[in-house]
Order: sequence, then structure tokens, then C-alpha cells
Amino acid sequence: MSRSAADRIAVAVIGAGFIADYHIDGLRAAGGADVAALVGRRAEATRARATALGIGRAETDYRCVLDDSAIDAVVIATPDDTHERIAIDALEAGKSVLLQKPMALDSAQCRAILAADERAGRRLTVSFMHRYFPEVRWLRNQIAAGALGAIHSVRLRNATPGADWNDWFFKPGNVSGGVVMQLGVHGIDLVQHLLGPIETVAADMMTAKPERRLADGRTVRTELEDNVLATYRLAGGARVSHEMSYTELAGCDRFRLELYAERGTVWLRTERGAATIHAPSVTGAAGWVTPDLPEEPLGAAHHRHWLSVVRGEAPADDTAAAGLRSVEVAETLYAAARSGTRMPVGGQGEKAGCA
Repeated sequence: MSRSAADRIAVAVIGAGFIADYHIDGLRAAGGADVAALVGRRAEATRARATALGIGRAETDYRCVLDDSAIDAVVIATPDDTHERIAIDALEAGKSVLLQKPMALDSAQCRAILAADERAGRRLTVSFMHRYFPEVRWLRNQIAAGALGAIHSVRLRNATPGADWNDWFFKPGNVSGGVVMQLGVHGIDLVQHLLGPIETVAADMMTAKPERRLADGRTVRTELEDNVLATYRLAGGARVSHEMSYTELAGCDRFRLELYAERGTVWLRTERGAATIHAPSVTGAAGWVTPDLPEEPLGAAHHRHWLSVVRGEAPADDTAAAGLRSVEVAETLYAAARSGTRMPVGGQGEKAGCA
């Protein structure tokens, strides 16, 4: 698609669950798009949700929006086990696609989506929201400029109390893993986006909370992992510890990252704020310095970037390939936890699953 910035993009959001709010709010904050339809599984609930969100059209069959030539692009925010089919159908229908992470249930499904994307002329973007936070963009620029020198180690934590709004998050078949696939892939992508490829992994996993009480009062039992400690060795030489939890009552503010480098230390999203740096040779200050970051609504930069790709103003980004890579790392984490050994990423032929 080649369009000017003045052209408005008609977007259908497929999936009426919790994450739909992020995409709808982000599209509206970005500007230049109209959320033309909401697709959900239950007619009455979807109509009510569409009305509450100010969306004029509600559907229960996603093919209705794929068959509509007035719809330019779709956001796919449905359960993991539906991603492959809906993404391929959308790409074959000529729609630009923003696909919620994890990209699919396993790396084989990811590759099938990528093959469809190649046939469609590269219309796929995978949704890794953390890349677009101002502090992440700032840190990536610092690293790219070599300001911090060699990166020695990173500590990353992804943690929430766990999803309580739907039971499919805890059911093998609907998902292919627990906290690694639901939260950890965010951190995996963030590490590789900032620092380059993860080469080898080791992991220790547990299920600390096998019984879950959902917000609607139902109880669900699960054997999927909910607490994981993983370590990564990166192609550039840095070591990373990655903590993942689906049982932390306080939770992180999206994530917590501590980076330790030759010329200084950087913390993101900690008690010191969104970003802070202690690097006297870089900042000229003896203590911690807080960089001046832009303030913007959550999701605005993310969806502004996606819409620029949809219009043809920006080239397709690397998130489709990164979606596959994040799932390959996750699969290797499961295999490494089962074997109790450190393993190279990819090529081991294991599918995701709890340890």
C-alpha cells in the first residue's frame, strides 16, 4: 500500500478481549486510523463491547472483515491457537496485519505465517509493545552509539499476578506454554532488540500456583510453568538473567531492566523511574542522571509506527522475523529446562511445553 499521511487507515480489531483496549487506544492516540470493526466470539458481548469502545460495527466471523475491501488492515488479538489460521487468511486477503505476541503456538506455525507473508509482499508486523517505550528507544540509541562501551550483564524481570480474565491462558492447546510464552517472549524480544541474538540458554522452571481463581469466580487448574529463571549468553558476549513470574502480587511496571556496562549502569522502569543512568564519563555527573524522555499515551508510538508501515511511508520492520526468533528461544528454554543443560537456540526440534 502506498498512501499519504493524510489518508486514514480503516482497521478491524479481531479479538475483543483485554488486549484489544491497548490496540484501540493506541490507534486513536496515534491518529490517522479509524477503528472500523470489532470481531469477537460472542455476538451480544461483542456488540456491547463495541458500543462501549465507540466502534460502530461488531462481527463474530473474522472473514466478514477480511472480505470487506473497505478494511485496509487488521489487528489480531485472539487466543494463541488461532493466530496461524487468522494471520494467514488475513495476509491472503491482502490485509496489513498487526499480530499480537506470541506469534503462534510454535516455530513451525510461525514459519507458515512468514511464508504467507512473503507471498503477500511483507504485510506482517508482530506486536512487541515494549520496543516503543521512550526509555527503550533512548537506551537503544545509547547502545547503538557505543556510549556505554561493552555491555557486561543484564538483569531483566517480567512479572504479573497472572491473567485472571480468561481461562484459556492456562490450557495447553489454547497456549503452548505458561509464563515464558505469555510474558517471557516480551523480554526475549527486548533483549535481542537492544543487544543482539541470544545464542545459548539455560532455564529452571516451576509451577508454584497450580490452581487459579479467575475474576469471574471460576477456578482453573494448570500444570503450565508460572515461575522461571533463565540465563542467556548473547552473540556479543553479554550475559543476561531473565526472571519470569505469573505469581507476583505487585508485579512489574511492564518490565524491570538493569544493564551493567564498561562505562556505566542503566536501570529502566525501576524505583528510580522510567530510566536512570550512572555513567560519569558519559553524563559528566558524579551520580545518577535521569534523561529527559518524551511523554506520550501508551501505545501511540507503537501504532504510529505500524500505520506508517501500512501506508508505505516506512519499510517493513524486523518484527515478523523477531516473532519467530522469540518463539525459538522460548522452545529452547523448555527443552533446556527438561534436559537440565545449556542449549543453543534453535535446531533442537523441541516444541514448547512446561518442564
